[in-house]
Amino acid sequence: MRALGPGSVSSFLKIILDVVYVALWIGAGVTAILALGSLVFDIDPALFGRQLTVRIDASGLPRQLLTTDLFAVTAYAIGVLIIVDRLRRIFSTLTAGDPFHPDNVRRLRVVGVMLAALELGRYPVVAVTLWLAPKADVSQSGVNLTAWFAVLVVFVLAEVFREGARLRREAELTI
Repeated sequence: MRALGPGSVSSFLKIILDVVYVALWIGAGVTAILALGSLVFDIDPALFGRQLTVRIDASGLPRQLLTTDLFAVTAYAIGVLIIVDRLRRIFSTLTAGDPFHPDNVRRLRVVGVMLAALELGRYPVVAVTLWLAPKADVSQSGVNLTAWFAVLVVFVLAEVFREGARLRREAELTI
């Protein structure tokens, strides 16, 4: 199976990214509504059971932590939404058979910045969670080397795409 062009692996992945993009919009909308609702209404955290981002007993969960978590999940979903949108646009150019489109460099850089922002945003969320619920089990509270490695890889790929776009421009000017 081909990697580029219509009917290729990249077009299949573009379809998957489109579905994920719509699901993320729905998820971000629902969590935003719940977060705003938790500010206005007295929502009992026990309604969410054990499916919270922190693993503690929901009956002892402070309401402020629920609101904080809902806003954090909304912000995270928006960040992932931006990443998926840029990936969709990159895969559109791959499906069109133009991998070294000049816009892909900027798109990859945005993905790298958003990955870094999501990782940096995780640190204050963990700190607030531990402040509001000291007994919370936040197992991933340290520095995530895998996430920072991914950020570096994306920035290197952006530079590879920049060089590819430059070489393509030079080839187009060559007669």
